[in-house]
Amino acid sequence: MGYVWRVRMSSFFVGVATAAGAGIYFLHKDYKLAHHAISQQVKGLHESLDERISALEKLKEADTPQQVEATE
Repeated sequence: MGYVWRVRMSSFFVGVATAAGAGIYFLHKDYKLAHHAISQQVKGLHESLDERISALEKLKEADTPQQVEATE
């Protein structure tokens, strides 16, 4: 009876270790995919914000000479 118990316990722990390894692998893969998706969204927002800031700076540069001429 002791031998059968040891075989069952070792099989159980091998199964637990295998399931834990597979779970960690899938969680890591899911984490990497989510991280990549979020970084792409942030990159898109950052580029959009840079374009908007550049457009506002160009408008400011274009308006500055008119204000100087009006004050003289």
